[in-house]
Amino acid sequence: MKTHYQILIVGGGNAGISIAAQLLLKSRKLDIGIIDPSDKHYYQPAWTLVGGGVFDIQKTVRNEADVIPKNADWIQDSVTTFQPENNSLTCKSGNVINYDYLIVAPGIQLDWDKIKGLKETLGKNGVCSNYLFNQAPYTWETLKNLKSGRAIFTNPNTPIKCGGAPQKIMYLSADYLRKHGFQDNTEVHFYSGGTSIFGVKKYADTLNKVVARYGIHTHFSHNLVAIDGDLKLAYFETKNANEEIIRVSQSFDMIHITPPQSAPDFIKNSPLSVKDNPLGWVDLNKDTLQHNRYKNVFGCGDAGSTPNSKTGAAIRKQAPVLVKNLLHLMEGVKMNEVYNGYGSCPLITGYGKLVLAEFDYNNKPMETFPFNQAKERYSMWLLKKKVLPWLYWNKILKGKL
Repeated sequence: MKTHYQILIVGGGNAGISIAAQLLLKSRKLDIGIIDPSDKHYYQPAWTLVGGGVFDIQKTVRNEADVIPKNADWIQDSVTTFQPENNSLTCKSGNVINYDYLIVAPGIQLDWDKIKGLKETLGKNGVCSNYLFNQAPYTWETLKNLKSGRAIFTNPNTPIKCGGAPQKIMYLSADYLRKHGFQDNTEVHFYSGGTSIFGVKKYADTLNKVVARYGIHTHFSHNLVAIDGDLKLAYFETKNANEEIIRVSQSFDMIHITPPQSAPDFIKNSPLSVKDNPLGWVDLNKDTLQHNRYKNVFGCGDAGSTPNSKTGAAIRKQAPVLVKNLLHLMEGVKMNEVYNGYGSCPLITGYGKLVLAEFDYNNKPMETFPFNQAKERYSMWLLKKKVLPWLYWNKILKGKL
């Protein structure tokens, strides 16, 4: 096994694979290793559609070996510690690998254990989540069996990948209940640790109308902390009028949970993380994506400290910036590429309806198409369901988009 790479990439997800592919399109002579323990590679954005009953879960997974760029080495291992002063890291196997340049793109960690009782009941008792490959089909099963009662959809108080996902499945579910005549017998509730429906006013205005259309009950500044699946009770922390933290409970017949999220523990506990940040993001310059303390280290994707929406669309804009800046650094040329914080959230608002939100660091819309993207459109639904999955497997992962 090789113990040194010119460029070492931690993470074989969207960010790691697309960056490796883009680098190798620039030069096949680059010596690149990709560390990732997973056998499978997932297209996670489609799991909302799986939960809504309109996408085949098997079309969201491929073998990791099949998406690794041909001229890169796949190191099927996990990183345990980083030694950036020595330009090295240590793997779970005990192997130490050295590098000239490091790219950190491990993705985000789902902190299921932060919700007491969740692991014991997830996947039964009407407790579902689209955030796992083996759980998304249960969302659809639960929704189909809901004829009356209360459906709850939660959003944590941490940043999450695909910030609109908790709402997307809620709108699909509300639309399903309406189309099948169960709307009058059911209540749909949104419990969010955040303070508003969406951070960009242009799209929030539309979403508030969607909420009103479906008669959804919203509860902001409510963070899910515990669940009792047998009793079908969810427990939330919020503040009373005196700003004191209190706990409230709500019964449910169906609950879709978005777990709290953070950087993976091996990042959080490393010298690469933002100091004294409990979520442990990789400490990056938000413009260049270079590490703020270790100049031969870069980062991309959901584990980074950049204050953008954590989406695949953000990675698509970050990757070429990182690639060009890394190559400039290697060539001794001034880095001049800047990431503007672009993020995109295809907000499904019902079957055949989608609002394509696109915006920058300042929550200013950055729209692609020559029409008002805050309007619900069938064409954007087709983009989400048909076009984006094809682009992911055939263009993005191959470094061509």
